[in-house]
Amino acid sequence: MRLGELVEQLGGRLAQGREELGVTGVNSSENASETEIVFAEDAPSAMQSLASHAAVVVLKPNCIDSYVSNSDIAVIEARQPRLWFARAAKLLAPVEQVTGVHPTALLGTNVKLGACVWIGPNAVLGENAEIGAGTRIDAGAVIGAGVRIGENCRIYPRVVLYSGTTLGNGVIIHGGAVLGADGFGYVRDNETGAYTQFPQRGTLAIEDDVEIGANSTIDRGALAETRIRRGVKIDNLVHIGHNCEIGEDVIIVSGTGISGSCTVGKGAILAGQVGMGDHSHVGAGVIMGGQAGVLPHKTVTNEGQKPGSVMWGTPARPLMQVLREQATLTRLTKSGRGKNNQQGEE
Repeated sequence: MRLGELVEQLGGRLAQGREELGVTGVNSSENASETEIVFAEDAPSAMQSLASHAAVVVLKPNCIDSYVSNSDIAVIEARQPRLWFARAAKLLAPVEQVTGVHPTALLGTNVKLGACVWIGPNAVLGENAEIGAGTRIDAGAVIGAGVRIGENCRIYPRVVLYSGTTLGNGVIIHGGAVLGADGFGYVRDNETGAYTQFPQRGTLAIEDDVEIGANSTIDRGALAETRIRRGVKIDNLVHIGHNCEIGEDVIIVSGTGISGSCTVGKGAILAGQVGMGDHSHVGAGVIMGGQAGVLPHKTVTNEGQKPGSVMWGTPARPLMQVLREQATLTRLTKSGRGKNNQQGEE
């Protein structure tokens, strides 16, 4: 692709170099070839990138005073070089041109396939399933009866989509993920102690541009729906229970467990191993640090906190507060040891 085309699509300013320059991909400054793009976010990395073999360097405006150290390299100025670089990588990635239905795939009655769809080896599609144009379903995936998948989705091997699941456009589901299984809901008989499952007849809706990591699980609603809103990114090994609603552009990192009937507000970040009790809520834009916990029926918000503040601990509270509490506890513990030693000497 011509460098000028990338700038037209992604923005930024071509501060040095030719629009006609051909680029083939992205790489690190250490490994870049003479047709690849690298990025830099500070002056030291900019100098290193400009000294590399790359064809193009993407950096922040005014990051360094001059680019003359390497006048042969093209320079693009962008406010967010890492983001520009990531978007360029997607545009330059080779597209796998594979369509059709593998002979070993099993399709139920009334399955509807859009244009340029690929159904891989040993994939199973239940009756009345609908697959949008440009979607790829890889080997061994199981798509339940009546499941609807939008356009340009990627379903990796061994994914299972239960009946009642709907996917929007541009959704990516990595291997081993299970979507739409029954939620963990039971009613106890107080006389015998036996458990009976509460009906799990709801649905699961995954909106556009969601990505779900390998071996993650999201349960269907009990009587209503579970909904994952546009742009959510879910890491590997995450569990989301029934009746949850995850807001737009939320990030959920590996090991996180979200109990039933929880909500997470737009743009929140849940770091690794965060736990949320049932019917709890994390507000919009909240950052939950690793292993932070929200107790059942409780709410964590950014109210009264500086932008970018991290919530930590269980129950989750501002990180600075937790650190002060720990420092106080350490002083009290040391003080107590000193008194005990003095008493022993007496």
